[in-house]
Amino acid sequence: MTGFGFNVSGFGSFPSRGGGDFTEATGGTITTSGDYKFHTFTSSGSFQITKIGGDANVDILCVAGGGGGGGSSDSNAGGGGAGGYLEGSLDLTETTYTVAIGAGGAGSSGSASRGNTGSNSTTSTGGGATANGGGYGAGGARGSQTTGGNGGSGGGGSGFSGDTSGGTATQGNSGSLTGYGNNGGSVGSNIADGGGGAGGAGSVNEGDGGVGRQWGGNSTYYAGGGGGGYSGEGGNGGGGNGYTTPNSSSAGGNGTANTGGGGGGSYNTVNGGNGGSGVVIFKYQYQ
Repeated sequence: MTGFGFNVSGFGSFPSRGGGDFTEATGGTITTSGDYKFHTFTSSGSFQITKIGGDANVDILCVAGGGGGGGSSDSNAGGGGAGGYLEGSLDLTETTYTVAIGAGGAGSSGSASRGNTGSNSTTSTGGGATANGGGYGAGGARGSQTTGGNGGSGGGGSGFSGDTSGGTATQGNSGSLTGYGNNGGSVGSNIADGGGGAGGAGSVNEGDGGVGRQWGGNSTYYAGGGGGGYSGEGGNGGGGNGYTTPNSSSAGGNGTANTGGGGGGSYNTVNGGNGGSGVVIFKYQYQ
């Protein structure tokens, strides 16, 4: 039956069957949910796409470190602003993209001094994008209060006597990603103001931190503002609470790590809460 044989070399190679044509990549901590894969970076590293599937679309989240909360000697200190928040969906190529994760700003460690600004997070995707570190919370001391710092989201102002203004949000669009940030609370009445969050400004009257923003990739909130130092609550998205023990000295709460949440402000003590570190996440369909 050899006469029925034929040479298939001229037809080229046949495509493999089954499995589909999907994107493959390495880098970060890899998890799956349904048909999607997530690469989460909590420290600096590289995201390498080794194969682009039929749909080259990748969802991206990039959040900077949150600002540190202010310290107080005899007044109410402001909450730190959330780290800047960037998101977008891009068609990427088979190459290696760099990622840098911003640290949270330290809370105040000196009497009545302001906190510290958070550090930037960056990703080289989309022509390069930078999320700005969150603004510091204002320090609180009667007669020598500071103002909230500018940053991705602004830090909150101080309260009690001689209320001060909050910081201004600096986060805009960067590279091919869309940016979000809001101002810190400003000039509350005897209550220190909350830091701004990606989804809302810091509260003036209640001292709560601004709410963060929910990322569609995993339905989790990121970049919540820190609460002001008069029982202000941290914003949903990792913001630290302001002092929580009425009529006594209490340090501000820390922002949650890898959310970009701002640190909480203090009352009658030197220590503001530390800002939460940032995060970068990539999501794509893998099956």
